[in-house]
Amino acid sequence: MLRNPQAEEWTGENVSIAAIERQLASLRQSTSEETEGPDLRTSVMTHMAWAPEDWLEQATETLSGLAERHPSRTLILVPDPDGDDRLDAELSVRCFPVSGQHQNVCSEVIQLRLGGQRARAPASIVQPLLIADLPVFLRWRGEPPFGAPQFEQLCDVADRLVVDSSEWESLPDAYGRLAERFDHVAVSDIAWSRTLEWRRSIAKLWPGIAQVRAVSVQGPQADALLLAGWLRSRLGRAVELRHDAREKIARIELDGEPVAAAGEQPRTPSDLLSDELDIFERDPRYEEAARAAG
Repeated sequence: MLRNPQAEEWTGENVSIAAIERQLASLRQSTSEETEGPDLRTSVMTHMAWAPEDWLEQATETLSGLAERHPSRTLILVPDPDGDDRLDAELSVRCFPVSGQHQNVCSEVIQLRLGGQRARAPASIVQPLLIADLPVFLRWRGEPPFGAPQFEQLCDVADRLVVDSSEWESLPDAYGRLAERFDHVAVSDIAWSRTLEWRRSIAKLWPGIAQVRAVSVQGPQADALLLAGWLRSRLGRAVELRHDAREKIARIELDGEPVAAAGEQPRTPSDLLSDELDIFERDPRYEEAARAAG
């Protein structure tokens, strides 16, 4: 069990990558001197989060709940493409004493404000800050600008792309654009994860649902589209979707017959993201559902 953390922070304006690396080393040294026992850099990944200003508060709050389960180096990338060509940084190293042991587990957060051209060509900035030989996860807040340099560059350095298609505006067409990336980077979709218990409830009805022609979903558009896509991909034929928008899934019917409500436990945004960070391989079921949803 982890107790209250020891934190060290640093802020710099118009800085270089070399300066960031020096300050990060200095912060780690400071936390080591102020806590009992050695610090363990037990990072299991580098976690990048692309968070435009409108998404920054939500992204920061979600990421704050990950340190204990997924100690990592987190890069929060805040683009400002219309600003001056500069790089501002906020660094934080938090070390958690491990109860019963004379050791501290440390996580690092590097928030980078990418101004001007740096927002359009971020790969050269983040690559020196990635931890060698560890997987790289990219959480993209909002709808990705498919085909744009900043998105394509960061996907090229990531092992897994994590999205939440309920944040997207151009559904269902965006699923087709996302599918073009499946052979280049593994993809997780938090909207898909939210449907898990409902998919389990539907699967229990097999083989009685083999002839289903229509699914009605009261819930978010993304969740409804993915459930319909999943059914189409599993049944190998067309299934009509009837959708009634709600904040979360409240009811599902198959050809007018209600599906037993899923026994879901409340999940925080941090819980949902944390689950995705446990997955490293491609998800063929999701890929098939997304293709059929689009």
